[in-house]
Amino acid sequence: MNKDLVYRQATLQDLERLNQLGKISYKEYSKVLTSDHWNTLSTILNDKKNIENLIKIGTVFICETSMDIIGMIYFIPSGNPTELYQSDWCYIRFLGVHPKYRNYGIGKKLVDLCLIYARKTSREHTIALHTSEFMHTARLMYEKLGFEKVKEIERLGKKYWVYLMNIE
Repeated sequence: MNKDLVYRQATLQDLERLNQLGKISYKEYSKVLTSDHWNTLSTILNDKKNIENLIKIGTVFICETSMDIIGMIYFIPSGNPTELYQSDWCYIRFLGVHPKYRNYGIGKKLVDLCLIYARKTSREHTIALHTSEFMHTARLMYEKLGFEKVKEIERLGKKYWVYLMNIE
Protein backbone atom coordinates (compact mmCIF):
# COMPACT_ATOMS: atom_id res chain seq x y z
CA MET A 1 0.00 0.00 0.00
CA ASN A 2 2.59 2.61 1.07
CA LYS A 3 4.55 2.38 -2.18
CA ASP A 4 1.44 3.48 -4.06
CA LEU A 5 1.01 6.62 -1.94
CA VAL A 6 2.33 10.02 -2.98
CA TYR A 7 2.71 12.92 -0.55
CA ARG A 8 2.86 16.45 -1.90
CA GLN A 9 1.76 20.01 -1.30
CA ALA A 10 -1.72 20.85 -2.53
CA THR A 11 -2.53 23.71 -4.88
CA LEU A 12 -5.71 25.64 -5.57
CA GLN A 13 -6.43 23.10 -8.33
CA ASP A 14 -6.97 20.54 -5.54
CA LEU A 15 -9.67 22.63 -3.83
CA GLU A 16 -12.68 20.60 -4.97
CA ARG A 17 -11.05 17.27 -4.07
CA LEU A 18 -9.99 18.64 -0.66
CA ASN A 19 -13.57 19.74 -0.08
CA GLN A 20 -14.84 16.26 -0.97
CA LEU A 21 -12.30 14.53 1.29
CA GLY A 22 -13.28 16.81 4.18
CA LYS A 23 -16.90 15.73 3.83
CA ILE A 24 -15.98 12.03 3.56
CA SER A 25 -13.40 11.93 6.36
CA TYR A 26 -15.52 13.85 8.88
CA LYS A 27 -18.91 12.27 8.05
CA GLU A 28 -18.65 9.73 10.88
CA TYR A 29 -18.98 12.58 13.37
CA SER A 30 -22.55 13.18 12.24
CA LYS A 31 -23.40 10.24 14.52
CA VAL A 32 -21.87 11.76 17.68
CA LEU A 33 -23.01 15.37 17.25
CA THR A 34 -26.49 16.76 17.52
CA SER A 35 -28.03 17.64 14.16
CA ASP A 36 -27.51 21.37 14.85
CA HIS A 37 -23.84 20.86 15.73
CA TRP A 38 -23.34 18.55 12.76
CA ASN A 39 -24.86 21.23 10.51
CA THR A 40 -22.38 23.76 11.94
CA LEU A 41 -19.40 21.46 11.30
CA SER A 42 -20.73 20.51 7.87
CA THR A 43 -21.06 24.20 6.94
CA ILE A 44 -17.41 24.75 7.93
CA LEU A 45 -16.30 21.71 5.91
CA ASN A 46 -18.28 22.91 2.86
CA ASP A 47 -16.99 26.50 2.98
CA LYS A 48 -14.89 26.59 -0.20
CA LYS A 49 -13.87 30.22 0.43
CA ASN A 50 -12.42 29.15 3.78
CA ILE A 51 -10.58 26.20 2.18
CA GLU A 52 -9.24 28.50 -0.54
CA ASN A 53 -8.08 31.02 2.07
CA LEU A 54 -6.33 28.30 4.10
CA ILE A 55 -4.56 27.08 0.95
CA LYS A 56 -3.42 30.64 0.21
CA ILE A 57 -2.15 31.50 3.70
CA GLY A 58 -0.79 28.09 4.60
CA THR A 59 0.60 24.90 3.20
CA VAL A 60 -1.64 21.92 2.66
CA PHE A 61 -0.04 18.51 2.56
CA ILE A 62 -1.92 15.71 0.88
CA CYS A 63 -1.59 12.00 0.38
CA GLU A 64 -2.91 10.62 -2.85
CA THR A 65 -3.21 7.46 -4.83
CA SER A 66 -3.35 7.37 -8.62
CA MET A 67 -7.11 7.74 -8.19
CA ASP A 68 -7.65 10.53 -5.66
CA ILE A 69 -6.62 12.50 -2.59
CA ILE A 70 -7.00 10.23 0.44
CA GLY A 71 -5.38 12.31 3.19
CA MET A 72 -4.96 15.99 3.98
CA ILE A 73 -3.67 18.37 6.63
CA TYR A 74 -3.54 22.16 6.64
CA PHE A 75 -0.44 23.85 8.10
CA ILE A 76 -0.99 27.51 9.00
CA PRO A 77 2.12 29.59 9.79
CA SER A 78 2.43 31.90 12.77
CA GLY A 79 0.98 35.36 12.28
CA ASN A 80 -2.53 34.02 11.67
CA PRO A 81 -4.16 34.15 15.11
CA THR A 82 -7.65 32.88 15.84
CA GLU A 83 -9.74 32.67 18.99
CA LEU A 84 -7.80 29.46 19.79
CA TYR A 85 -4.32 30.19 18.50
CA GLN A 86 -1.87 32.93 19.47
CA SER A 87 -0.16 35.00 16.79
CA ASP A 88 3.25 33.44 17.51
CA TRP A 89 1.97 29.87 17.07
CA CYS A 90 1.75 27.95 13.84
CA TYR A 91 -1.01 25.36 13.82
CA ILE A 92 -2.50 22.43 11.98
CA ARG A 93 -6.13 22.05 10.95
CA PHE A 94 -8.44 19.56 9.29
CA LEU A 95 -6.38 16.40 9.39
CA GLY A 96 -8.52 13.98 7.44
CA VAL A 97 -7.97 10.52 6.01
CA HIS A 98 -10.49 8.68 3.85
CA PRO A 99 -12.05 5.90 6.00
CA LYS A 100 -10.96 3.20 3.52
CA TYR A 101 -7.31 4.21 4.02
CA ARG A 102 -7.11 4.50 7.79
CA ASN A 103 -4.61 2.53 9.87
CA TYR A 104 -1.85 2.82 7.27
CA GLY A 105 0.01 5.64 9.07
CA ILE A 106 -1.18 8.34 6.66
CA GLY A 107 -2.36 10.71 9.40
CA LYS A 108 0.93 10.39 11.30
CA LYS A 109 2.94 10.95 8.12
CA LEU A 110 0.92 14.11 7.35
CA VAL A 111 1.53 15.45 10.86
CA ASP A 112 5.23 14.61 10.51
CA LEU A 113 5.35 16.58 7.25
CA CYS A 114 3.92 19.60 9.08
CA LEU A 115 6.47 19.26 11.89
CA ILE A 116 9.36 19.01 9.43
CA TYR A 117 8.02 21.99 7.48
CA ALA A 118 7.55 24.07 10.65
CA ARG A 119 11.10 23.35 11.81
CA LYS A 120 12.55 24.21 8.38
CA THR A 121 10.90 27.62 8.36
CA SER A 122 13.09 28.38 11.43
CA ARG A 123 10.80 31.14 12.65
CA GLU A 124 8.30 28.67 14.08
CA HIS A 125 8.71 27.78 17.75
CA THR A 126 5.35 26.39 18.83
CA ILE A 127 2.84 24.32 16.87
CA ALA A 128 -0.75 24.01 18.03
CA LEU A 129 -3.88 22.06 17.16
CA HIS A 130 -7.25 21.27 18.65
CA THR A 131 -9.12 18.01 18.80
CA SER A 132 -12.14 16.58 20.55
CA GLU A 133 -13.22 13.90 22.96
CA PHE A 134 -14.87 12.00 20.08
CA MET A 135 -11.71 12.03 17.92
CA HIS A 136 -10.03 9.26 19.93
CA THR A 137 -7.56 8.00 17.34
CA ALA A 138 -6.33 11.48 16.47
CA ARG A 139 -5.99 12.47 20.13
CA LEU A 140 -3.90 9.40 20.94
CA MET A 141 -1.69 9.96 17.89
CA TYR A 142 -1.05 13.61 18.83
CA GLU A 143 -0.18 12.66 22.41
CA LYS A 144 2.22 9.91 21.22
CA LEU A 145 3.92 12.48 18.98
CA GLY A 146 4.52 14.74 21.98
CA PHE A 147 1.69 17.29 21.80
CA GLU A 148 0.49 18.34 25.26
CA LYS A 149 -2.98 19.49 26.33
CA VAL A 150 -2.91 23.10 27.47
CA LYS A 151 -6.54 24.17 27.49
CA GLU A 152 -10.00 22.63 27.54
CA ILE A 153 -12.76 24.32 25.56
CA GLU A 154 -16.27 23.50 24.45
CA ARG A 155 -17.21 23.39 20.78
CA LEU A 156 -20.12 21.78 19.02
CA GLY A 157 -21.48 20.74 22.41
CA LYS A 158 -18.42 18.56 23.11
CA LYS A 159 -15.13 18.79 24.98
CA TYR A 160 -12.22 19.91 22.85
CA TRP A 161 -8.64 20.56 23.83
CA VAL A 162 -5.94 22.83 22.50
CA TYR A 163 -2.60 21.03 22.24
CA LEU A 164 0.88 22.52 21.88
CA MET A 165 4.33 21.25 21.01
CA ASN A 166 7.61 23.14 21.26
CA ILE A 167 9.40 22.60 17.94
CA GLU A 168 12.65 24.51 18.48
